Amino acid sequence: MRWKSGRKSSNVEDRRGGRAIKRTAGGGIGVIILALVAMYFGVDPSVVLNFGSSGTQQTSTSKQVPLSPEEQELTDFVSVVLADTEDTWHEIFRQMGKAYQEPKLVLFAGAVNSACGYTQAAVGPFYCPADQKVYIDLSFYQDLKNRFQAPGDFAQAYVIAHEIGHHVQNLLGISKKVHAARQKVSQTEANHLSVMQELQADCLAGVWAYHANKTRQILEKGDVEEALNAASRIGDDRLQMQSKGYVSPDSFTHGSSEQRVQWFTFGIQSGDISRCNTFQAKTL
Repeated sequence: MRWKSGRKSSNVEDRRGGRAIKRTAGGGIGVIILALVAMYFGVDPSVVLNFGSSGTQQTSTSKQVPLSPEEQELTDFVSVVLADTEDTWHEIFRQMGKAYQEPKLVLFAGAVNSACGYTQAAVGPFYCPADQKVYIDLSFYQDLKNRFQAPGDFAQAYVIAHEIGHHVQNLLGISKKVHAARQKVSQTEANHLSVMQELQADCLAGVWAYHANKTRQILEKGDVEEALNAASRIGDDRLQMQSKGYVSPDSFTHGSSEQRVQWFTFGIQSGDISRCNTFQAKTL
């Protein structure tokens, strides 16, 4: 991915100066749920926190740790990708007759406080609609490469673009409607709504990639394959099979590997936000 000549965003909030360390007494079901949720990214952290905080006592400390050269390069990378999403979505919103509001991207280490609650890095990157910020511990990229076997800088960019996709959904009022709808249906139906929301975010990530490449030629050979591989590696079916040895479609919250690849592909091939309406799709 060609990114080193790109501009850097001014919307990066670096909270890594104090590395938070959380110690919890108790555990039980909260720890188990947190471990399961940790296999996904882009989840609402408040769901985990509601369970994890029950019956526990927590203390936090912080430690000053200097950034390594690798961390500094990742910081620059994230800042450039964020800037590119800003440029892209400003233009798309302008064409829709709307104004794009730039989100903040918070870099943290270990754990972080957001308007959605206290969240550990194990949850993965997430978007908090309450404060319109994306949160990411850059150590997740090591997990993406080693645990999920999805290396590559464009795979890393896809992660950011997916979370920015949630911000776009928030600005367009989609997230609010989904949240309200999920309160009125069964758990299985609520999960299905979550899947549609996540797949739409994948498609919006693809829309960003289409326009960023068309305008700024960011893609190199193999980049698209990196993103598709990442989308495939984090499908619910693959993650459930790895963790439990079987697949339960009714419990999917992000979509299968095939679905995630398909919807990202819709976005990157068309660049058309209207192609991302997962809520009216006949099939996902």
